[in-house]
Amino acid sequence: MDRLQEKISIRLFPGAFAENILCEGLDLFKLPVGTRLRIGTALCEVTQIGKECHADCAIRRQAGDCVMPREGIFVIVLEEGDAKAGDAVEVLE
Repeated sequence: MDRLQEKISIRLFPGAFAENILCEGLDLFKLPVGTRLRIGTALCEVTQIGKECHADCAIRRQAGDCVMPREGIFVIVLEEGDAKAGDAVEVLE
């Protein structure tokens, strides 16, 4: 979100992309599908990198680009657990 914020004049806020979790310090979009993540005490697995961005996306109109097709990741929860602000996101081998 920070990289995109530098390109546009509107202020982005958590939830602007309808995301459930924001993470700093990891390029999660570079992980292969199937990678497992420990988020708080929950175990998740990456199922998809990117998604189709519809042509009328407000972010795309403002910035001329949208990161979701390249950087949005999707996971499935394999083991339920608690995840809260400040919890670590650990990439598992």
